[in-house]
Amino acid sequence: MCHRFLSNRNFLLLLLAIDRDIAEKVRAENCACGGRLHVANYPRKPRGDVSCPEADFRVRLSFCCDRDGCRCRSTPPSVRFLGRKVYLGVMVVLITALRQGPTAKGSAVLQKRFGADRRTIARWQAWWKKTFTGSKFWKVTRARCVRMAKPFELPRTLINFFRADSAERMAALLRFLSPIGGSKRFYFHVF
Repeated sequence: MCHRFLSNRNFLLLLLAIDRDIAEKVRAENCACGGRLHVANYPRKPRGDVSCPEADFRVRLSFCCDRDGCRCRSTPPSVRFLGRKVYLGVMVVLITALRQGPTAKGSAVLQKRFGADRRTIARWQAWWKKTFTGSKFWKVTRARCVRMAKPFELPRTLINFFRADSAERMAALLRFLSPIGGSKRFYFHVF
């Protein structure tokens, strides 16, 4: 577990490709009312030193129904963005997990390198302990994770469970977490 994911251009492009794939599947399903979905992407400005030259990397993929009276927004789950957090999801997961380790040295290096303030990291820790563990998403998906070590020390337990030491495995962990950042209709659909 280290910061190589955060500075690896290919890993960031992999996350973008996964998001595009998820978005295409969502668009193909159409709106819940039966209307067609049109592109309604919006810009995101992820904090931290994220060096991905792809212009689309800073765009949150989203759709809007074309039917008058509906116009519902469908925001697909994302592996890049963890809900409304302004840092990339992989940063929130890794930095918080490193904070749980035996030393805070690794966390301090990432904190300095990517500009996450200690108060921000403390909020992330509180989010994992209270908000995430109290969410409907976790209550439902926790049952699928019966082999996880207890007590749950999130996100470190998730990293160990997914053995997220490679780009593919970290992407699988982010894919598992992705429904918490999408529209409610995708909330319990774990890809």
